[in-house]
Amino acid sequence: MGPLNGVKVIELGGIGPGPFAGMLLCDMGAEVVRVDRAAAAGQRTGTDSITSRGRRAVAIDLKNPDGVECVLRLVERADGLIEPFRPGVMERLGLGPDVCLGRNPRLVYGRMTGWGQDGPLAHVAGHDINYISLAGALAHFARKGGQPTPPLNLVGDYGGGGMLLAFGIVCGILEARSSGQGQVIDAAMVDGAALLMAAIWGFRNSGLWLEDTGVNLLDTGAAYYDTYETKDGTWISLGAIEDQFFAEFLERVGFDPAEFVHRTARDRWPAMHDRFAELFRTKTRDEWCELLEGTDVCFAPVLPMSEAMTHPHIVARGTIVEENGSPQPAPAPRFSRTPGTIGGPAHLAGDDTDSTLADWGFARDEIAALHASKAVAQT
Repeated sequence: MGPLNGVKVIELGGIGPGPFAGMLLCDMGAEVVRVDRAAAAGQRTGTDSITSRGRRAVAIDLKNPDGVECVLRLVERADGLIEPFRPGVMERLGLGPDVCLGRNPRLVYGRMTGWGQDGPLAHVAGHDINYISLAGALAHFARKGGQPTPPLNLVGDYGGGGMLLAFGIVCGILEARSSGQGQVIDAAMVDGAALLMAAIWGFRNSGLWLEDTGVNLLDTGAAYYDTYETKDGTWISLGAIEDQFFAEFLERVGFDPAEFVHRTARDRWPAMHDRFAELFRTKTRDEWCELLEGTDVCFAPVLPMSEAMTHPHIVARGTIVEENGSPQPAPAPRFSRTPGTIGGPAHLAGDDTDSTLADWGFARDEIAALHASKAVAQT
């Protein structure tokens, strides 16, 4: 029922951004088939059960010529492909872009790497923390005088990686429908992390952003855009950037506006931080919520996952849902006519080999022959 209903995508098994891209497409209605190693049949796919949700899982031996041919048969019926390996691996397997596009000229071939398909670092190992470091992002996740703090692996793996790969695949499929030609997508996390910094580059280029950490509007330099500890040892967030929101904040907490007439001056921010820190330690988080939540102060409690899932706004919107016995994020964004849905729990590798091959055009005797040559496995 989702907006991508009818789209078919093959996902070569991996971890992190590849499965996340597959999840995004699957949540929006695409039929995504995950291809895992035959030796992994019966095992959990990926590293978690959430980003692997919703799609069929087949187990194929990519080092077996019959297994390679099996994947190429699937490619013939696919709109897109996700591959998560280092540059050159798919070519050595006999499944590189030239071969796949030769079998299906309309295929959109999505390549997910950290460093990209070319460049001095293309063939070396790395992780999210490395990609966002080189992209100029991680250096700015720090307080004044503090060391850079990785923002989990959200910026490289998921935002700059999987999300942009999914976007690229959809763009490629739309273009292929008009041109009749597929193409290769080089989705590199280092590129994506840099792209996510576009607005900050704009601030820097216009002189509004200093490269010293913790001295800028959005990096905890400004006292009115930061987190603060409360009386009970929990935390709240304040984002009263605009004049009208800051004025409402002062009014609700009882501060004299005359004390903060120079609030945008960087040299006043340290003293403001001290005043605000002292203020927020006078009440518990719940007391601050009672006073400020639901107003235009731009305020919210800082909630761990266990509390976020029970917050009235999150519950009302169904942002976190209970699905297959596990709390997890609901599909996003939301469509008024063709909403995305969670297609079911993560499948074990090989759970759906036989049924998927049958649905994608393999005859019963062909499937039997693939089992006989150990090119595929079914749990």
